[in-house]
Amino acid sequence: MSRKKDADAAALEAEQTLEAQGAVATAEHDDDFEEEEYKPTEADGGMFGDMPAKKAKAFWPSAKRLIGLLKNEWLALTAIFIAVLASVVLTVIGPKILGKAMDVIFDGVIGMSLPGNLTKDQVIAGAKAQGNNDFAQMLATSNVVPGHGIDFNQLSFLILVVLSIYFVASLFNWFQGYVLNVIVMRAIRKLRSDVEAKLNRLPLNHFDSGQRGDVLSRVTNDVDNVQQGLQQAFSQLVSSVLLLLGFTVMMFLVSWQLALIALIAIPLSGVVVGIIGSRSQKLFAAQWKNTGALNGQIEESFSGHTLVTLFGREQDMLERFDERNESLFKASFGAQFASGLMMPIMQFINYLSYVGIAVIGGLRVASGQMTLGDATAFIQYSREFNQPLTQMAGMANMLQSGVASAERVFEFLDSEEQEPENARQHLPAKTDGHVEFKDVSFSYTEDKPLIENLSFSARPGSTVAIVGPTGAGKTTLVNLVMRFYELNSGQITVDNVDITELSRAELRSKVGMVLQDAWLFEGTIYENIQYGNLDATEEQIMEAAKATYVDRFVRALPDGYQTVLDDQGDNVSAGEKQLITIARAFVANPSLLILDEATSSVDTRTEVLVQKAMAALRADRTSFVIAHRLSTIRDADTILVMEAGRIVEQGNHQQLIDAQGAYYRLYMSQFAGEDAGEEEELAEQRS
Repeated sequence: MSRKKDADAAALEAEQTLEAQGAVATAEHDDDFEEEEYKPTEADGGMFGDMPAKKAKAFWPSAKRLIGLLKNEWLALTAIFIAVLASVVLTVIGPKILGKAMDVIFDGVIGMSLPGNLTKDQVIAGAKAQGNNDFAQMLATSNVVPGHGIDFNQLSFLILVVLSIYFVASLFNWFQGYVLNVIVMRAIRKLRSDVEAKLNRLPLNHFDSGQRGDVLSRVTNDVDNVQQGLQQAFSQLVSSVLLLLGFTVMMFLVSWQLALIALIAIPLSGVVVGIIGSRSQKLFAAQWKNTGALNGQIEESFSGHTLVTLFGREQDMLERFDERNESLFKASFGAQFASGLMMPIMQFINYLSYVGIAVIGGLRVASGQMTLGDATAFIQYSREFNQPLTQMAGMANMLQSGVASAERVFEFLDSEEQEPENARQHLPAKTDGHVEFKDVSFSYTEDKPLIENLSFSARPGSTVAIVGPTGAGKTTLVNLVMRFYELNSGQITVDNVDITELSRAELRSKVGMVLQDAWLFEGTIYENIQYGNLDATEEQIMEAAKATYVDRFVRALPDGYQTVLDDQGDNVSAGEKQLITIARAFVANPSLLILDEATSSVDTRTEVLVQKAMAALRADRTSFVIAHRLSTIRDADTILVMEAGRIVEQGNHQQLIDAQGAYYRLYMSQFAGEDAGEEEELAEQRS
């Protein structure tokens, strides 16, 4: 149960990380790009946007890397191998001893039917004299004592030995299964940790153009499938190979003629595994690829349910779901159908081999060329010989599926990461907040320049508003300050320190950010505010709540600050959610503040409270405010007007109105009423 909780917790943590990163990515995505429909490629490996999708790796390199997950468990693996070997040796010896018990029974039954006054040699001579040479040969190869019945003492001893052998073999088998389960769970735990760490090292552009559902499928479904493959396929594969070798040796020791008949099944089985296995590998890879695409579709449908309903696109979403569901159905059906053929075909081959052994073995016993016990032991060996063959065929399917999932996980782990840290500088505990852009250029793709040779300076404690049409690069600008993306050229400094010489963690610890989409975690209101600074005291949290007007509505709730929010925060209004996120940023006490259209999703009355909360938050801090509602940034110290990645105007509100340039046109387009008329009249008087 604890392992399942760990797995669920890891999956939830991965999902929350993706959601949180996606919130920033979505904000940027909405601002600067038109959304592109996700189209999985044939070799889809989860590489999104302009990053090329890698082709599927070959089976053996991926399988080798999969086994490499256990490379630090060599001591446990050695113990597993010894336990498997001991179990195999005992299992192989068992039929031979059981055959001796069968000989004891057979010799006793034959001995009871012979005259007790004759010796064995005399009975053999008599049989030859009567022309019954086969019977004479059979007596010659047996331990028959004329007139004596079954030796129950010897029979009891042999049966007890066989039972003991199989009991000890079962203990070894249990031991190796237990140890294997422990090391596999440790390896998967590390793999989940590597995946989680990878999520935090990926650049935002990894998530910009792709669906998070596919990534979630890789870090949950595919990892689970890898675990299943290692737990079940690995141990049984090793055990089956050793059993196959052991049974082969014993069959040749008992009767090399019958052994050759039994081994005919091997090349036939190899052909079956080769043909069906290669086909099922491709189908299983397609199955998991389509699973990721379908999960992405489901995630998109749930996340955008309100929007889908608003525009009446339920049928369209259903058709897209049906299309991807049908693709998954075809791939899954094909994979299961191909893998399902393997077992029946293998069983048919085994039955053919069994019939040949039974017929020829019976003839050899009747002719005295082998004992009944050896024949019985050989038949058991042949049946046991076919079992590992069948298991290997079955495990091949699971291994194919596990390796297909491992390819997707490894492909994710091999994704291009953020540029490495180059932390050579440090900022004081409380910075002045002087931010300067020096000839900064940036683009998401080489063929589409966005920001070129941008330079400006934000004075300590000032409020810098950034306005402009959609796609101008407003959100990109502040994301560059946060180092969510790396510059193509130029330099950004904070208090005259190049941000590339700071660790990302230190830089971001100085920055508070309130996004357009208020994101809350599942938990209490108190915990959501505390998330901004886990070391904050209750007094500091209460101070932040009061300063940002959260306290006003929380006091009216039955459970107050202990009110539990669901994972979407749907039990509070949009405005209240936004106030909580502002309180969260307040308690972090950042030196720099970024407000990305924080009032766009609230009503006019709530906007007043949000504006007051943001004013309290901006006090004595350098603030960057992205705004579409120009009425909210009139009091900004500096307004930057951006178009196509360039600053075309800058100044305060009145200076830009008087200039009657790009800002003036934006302002007039929003306020065509009385307020705008007053502004225009004042501008004409000044001119």
